[in-house]
Amino acid sequence: MDYKNIPSVCSYCGCGCGVLFQVMDGRLTGTLPLKTHPVNEGSLCIKGWNLHEHATSDRRLTSSMIRKDGELQKASMDEAVQTTAERLKGIIDQYGPDSVGVLASAKVSNEENYLIQKITRAVIGTNNVDHCARL
Repeated sequence: MDYKNIPSVCSYCGCGCGVLFQVMDGRLTGTLPLKTHPVNEGSLCIKGWNLHEHATSDRRLTSSMIRKDGELQKASMDEAVQTTAERLKGIIDQYGPDSVGVLASAKVSNEENYLIQKITRAVIGTNNVDHCARL
C-alpha cells in the first residue's frame, strides 16, 4: 500500500485555500485542510472537504460530447468547438448578443474566469455573465 499526502490549492472558488490530497495506490481518496497554509490556516468549507469527489466522480465527462438526433455522442474536441461556435453564432445572428448568457465555473482559476468574462463581453458582446461560486 502506497499512501501520500499531496499539497495543492482548492479549485472551488477564488480564495485559494490549501488542501492535502490523500492518494492511496495512485488513486485520489480524500481531501484534508493544509494547516500551514496562510489563506485557510487548516480550515475548509464543505466544498473543499469534498473536493476529491468531484475529481473522481463517475458522472464526470471524460470526452467531448455533441447532441445528434436528440442523443449525446462522443466527438473530437475540434468538432465540439466548431459545432458550439456555429450554433452560438446562429443564435447571436438571429436574436442578438443579449440573448446569450454565460455561466462560468467556480472549479477553474480566477484567470480562467477572467478570460471567460472577457470573451463574453468582447467577443459575444453581452454583459450577461456570472459564475456559480456562491451556489
